Amino acid sequence: MGGAKIMAVSLAPPADPAIRRAGRLLAMVGELHKVGYQRLRIAPGMAPSGCHWRCHVTPAGNVAPNGWEPLDWSRRVASYSTGQKDRYFGWEDTTQDSARRLAAKFIERFPEIARDGQGADWPYAGWYVAMLGAAEHGTFPVFFADYPVEVAPDRLPPPP
Repeated sequence: MGGAKIMAVSLAPPADPAIRRAGRLLAMVGELHKVGYQRLRIAPGMAPSGCHWRCHVTPAGNVAPNGWEPLDWSRRVASYSTGQKDRYFGWEDTTQDSARRLAAKFIERFPEIARDGQGADWPYAGWYVAMLGAAEHGTFPVFFADYPVEVAPDRLPPPP
């Protein structure tokens, strides 16, 4: 996300519901960053089928030096897949939730992850804002898949 590419402001939500819901998940993390949880990081990628985008949220203390990969996938990781549609993290009460409402539920329902994600991380938060702008135009981050994924170094987040 390092280049100086200028994009237009996104004025309408994406027509595709899966892209809209994935964008809401990314916006939720952005909302969490705004209120002091900048040490929450995302690990986005594709499901083995290639049909669904996945996004895992974990604290920076559980992230490898590459800036995104969880060190321990079995704990302190909240996972979403577009296959869940609008049942974020498997929750049944999120079908009408905004990104802000999802953020409030995330803090309540993942208290350990939220606690460990508290604090400032301005380099990551800056990277995240640029990534979010690209996602609003349909360019979602994908760092892993069951096939080779090449990510330009300037599109990777900074190390924790």
